[in-house]
Amino acid sequence: MRILLARLAGAALLLGAGTLHAQSANPRFGRWLLKSDAPAPQSNIMTYEPFGANGMRVTIQAVNARGDTTRWGYTTDFDGRDMPVTGNAGQTHAAVRTITPLINEIVNKNNGRVTQRLTNVLSPDHNTIAVIYMREDADGKTTGVTFATYVRMP
Repeated sequence: MRILLARLAGAALLLGAGTLHAQSANPRFGRWLLKSDAPAPQSNIMTYEPFGANGMRVTIQAVNARGDTTRWGYTTDFDGRDMPVTGNAGQTHAAVRTITPLINEIVNKNNGRVTQRLTNVLSPDHNTIAVIYMREDADGKTTGVTFATYVRMP
């Protein structure tokens, strides 16, 4: 009986550890659809997936009004290091750092020059991401600011 109880207690601890690990996964993981009034086929979907021990793979797939699809992305460890971007002619590197558990800063560069700074904010319910895009010129002056909202896809 003691052996059975010890085994049950061990199994419960393992199940609890698995649940704790699943709960500690990055709440950004998943697919996110840009909220837009643009008619189909236009769309923009961000996909966030686990990468390495603590990082994330970011993939953006966009479809324009003509139905042309572009796909680009990068990986990050949330440490602010420049990481190569693939598939985007206007961007060669991205650097992501965590400001708070719900806020990330993303710095986009093209051949070493900062072109855009993003503030990416995850809602407390983990179902919406709001992004502030600040474009910069060669002198580091902000030349434009836009906003976007993404909703979690099922």
